[in-house]
Amino acid sequence: MKKIFYLVALVAISLLFVQCEQNGSSQGQGKHEGYEYVDLGLSVKWATCNVGAKTPEEYGDYFAWGEVKPKEDYSWETYKYEIEDNLIKYNGSDGKVILEAEDDAATVNWGGAWRMPTIEEQQELMDNCTWNWTIQNGVNGYKVAGRNGNSIFLPATGYMDEGTLNFAGEGGAYWSSSLDIDDLGNAYYVYFFSLDDLDWDVDLRYYGLTVRPVCQ
Repeated sequence: MKKIFYLVALVAISLLFVQCEQNGSSQGQGKHEGYEYVDLGLSVKWATCNVGAKTPEEYGDYFAWGEVKPKEDYSWETYKYEIEDNLIKYNGSDGKVILEAEDDAATVNWGGAWRMPTIEEQQELMDNCTWNWTIQNGVNGYKVAGRNGNSIFLPATGYMDEGTLNFAGEGGAYWSSSLDIDDLGNAYYVYFFSLDDLDWDVDLRYYGLTVRPVCQ
């Protein structure tokens, strides 16, 4: 009986190992402050989920750039750092071009060393990983695979403008922590639209975009 038990256990462990290898997840996985990350062979580790999500396929919460809580209306009228048509922070005169920790949705909500990626780190993700449009558990998005075989899934979350969610399931938009110094009302983000478009751009800081954290 013991021999049979050991044999069954050995087979089960072997099958589990093979499955992990096939999923590309046996190496580089870990946790920080209770949230999982994946090592894609880049300068930072990328989280497996968006802020506010419990699984990789969930969209999570939407944030205006520099705000740390989701809301119902995303507009200049509700934007934290705009008063009477004037930007009161990250406005050129204060010299701030990267979000401070208190304004970083990843840092505030997840703690520890979690933060929003810079535009340079998002560019690294685009340049050094393979992006494949796919459907994961019924959700459209991109599987982003590093050269080491590990991967993350970025769902097509769309974006919030005022109280409307636009292009969910068709495209995704993820904030960076980087300000557009040429137009201070804008910030950088990476976007994709189905199979046709993958790039970074700048857009109005009040829009509600999703956040995929990184840590070092």
